[in-house]
Amino acid sequence: MKRLGAFRPWSAWPLASQILLGVLSILVLTISVGGILYAKDSSQTLEEQYQLRALGIAQSVSSNQGITADLEAGDPSHAIRRLAESIRATTGAAYIVVADRLGIRYSHPNPALIGKRLEEGVIALDGKTHVGIDVGSLGRSANGIAPIFSAHGDVIGEVSVGILETKLNTQLALDSWAIVGYSILILALSAMGSLLLARRIKRVTFGLEPASIASLLREREALLHGIREGMVGFDVQGRMTVINEEAERLLGLSGGDLGRTLDEVMPPGRLRDLLTGTIGGVDEISITDEFLLVVNRMQVFLAGQDIGSVVTVRDRTEVEGLIREVHAINGLTEALRAQEHEYANQLYIIVGLIEMGEYEQVKSYLSQVSSTPSSLSNGLKSRIEPPELAALLLAKITIAGEQSISLVVSDDSHVQQTDGDQRTLLTIVGNLVDNAIEALAEQRGSREITVRITDEHGISLTVDDNGPGVPGERITDVLSDGYTTKAARPGTRRGLGLALVSRLVHREGGTITVSPGPGGHFEVYLPDSLDVQHREMRKQTESAK
Repeated sequence: MKRLGAFRPWSAWPLASQILLGVLSILVLTISVGGILYAKDSSQTLEEQYQLRALGIAQSVSSNQGITADLEAGDPSHAIRRLAESIRATTGAAYIVVADRLGIRYSHPNPALIGKRLEEGVIALDGKTHVGIDVGSLGRSANGIAPIFSAHGDVIGEVSVGILETKLNTQLALDSWAIVGYSILILALSAMGSLLLARRIKRVTFGLEPASIASLLREREALLHGIREGMVGFDVQGRMTVINEEAERLLGLSGGDLGRTLDEVMPPGRLRDLLTGTIGGVDEISITDEFLLVVNRMQVFLAGQDIGSVVTVRDRTEVEGLIREVHAINGLTEALRAQEHEYANQLYIIVGLIEMGEYEQVKSYLSQVSSTPSSLSNGLKSRIEPPELAALLLAKITIAGEQSISLVVSDDSHVQQTDGDQRTLLTIVGNLVDNAIEALAEQRGSREITVRITDEHGISLTVDDNGPGVPGERITDVLSDGYTTKAARPGTRRGLGLALVSRLVHREGGTITVSPGPGGHFEVYLPDSLDVQHREMRKQTESAK
């Protein structure tokens, strides 16, 4: 005997089968209940209609003057029976019984009962009509009874008319077959509609079954909220359909932005252009007020159909800072390596002068080569108390010197030792000086950079160079993310330094001013904590007004 396989659970059935069986089950249940209720109501209605029809026949017979006269005369010629049978044959009634007020029958389909008394007595003696279901000698029937009045208005008898229930059942069967046919038609149309609906759903869901869709949804949620990259999904109209928590943090979005376009929730700029695809590329970098972001955008196709795009966003703020520090260290290392060769050459010169006996020249040369670095270092330490800042400026002076660029820290520069975090100031100074060094790298002739930094009522920093400077028409662009006039350098992206400086300055509540060329001129002001408190108090006072 062949063993039957295990019954598949409902969730494992194909979507088309689930829809078809579900719709048909609902329809069969509703049609069955409706059919039963209709049959019950129809049966009751038909009974009432046949009772009224029987009563109509009875009233017609009772109002016949010939029957009234014959009944009063005792029907000597038996005319009542003949007239009643004639009317019965014409109307299709099962029986027409005429009886006097004593209940004696004068007509009946069964001749043997004529002249005999009614078993139930005369009902119409009250002068009213009556209807109901009668279970008589001919079977169950719809019955109507009407009184017969004499010329003086007295009740002299009654007419009882019945229509057998077999006719009622025949009519009810015809109606039931109509209901069955209508139900079969509805079921057939519903089955076709269910199949078409299932095909439509399968097409919209790319042939995936509900279980597969649920599995994909779980995987999607796990992917979106489990990765450390920001992810934003867009439909073909550019509306946001998916935003995970990391994207909300990095881009300043929220779950309430779903269904909206970036034009509605984000100001114009490079970041919005990268997210919308106006600017293309791989691992494109954009700077916001808080983060340095790496953006990638990919168009998504499914079954050959464009369904939108996905954007991933990575936070590269710390990594970019480390990369720039590494480049600065590499530059300082190269400068120290060059200094090593320079010191070796100086030692060769000293040895040669000693061997030649030029001792006075040796003393003069030693004084010359040893005084400059020490005086420079001591001068910076006396004016720039934070050791990190003094070391940075000294390193930049060394790096610039290796490129034959004169970098001078002005004599009126002065910064006292502070307990605060110096990283923001170091980043700003380093980027502005690097920008000036790169601006002079290709210039011939005199190349000079002047740095002035003071800490009166906040940090004031000025970096000047005698390079080409910033064209007047590009003043508003030079601090924008991605703007650069220099050639690309391997390992890093151009157009970030000044944009990064601008972001840090504004984050600290300061200002940055760029003057047009010739010559580069950048001024930065960073307020101290007391100045920031005064500003906040003024804002609160103005808002209270």
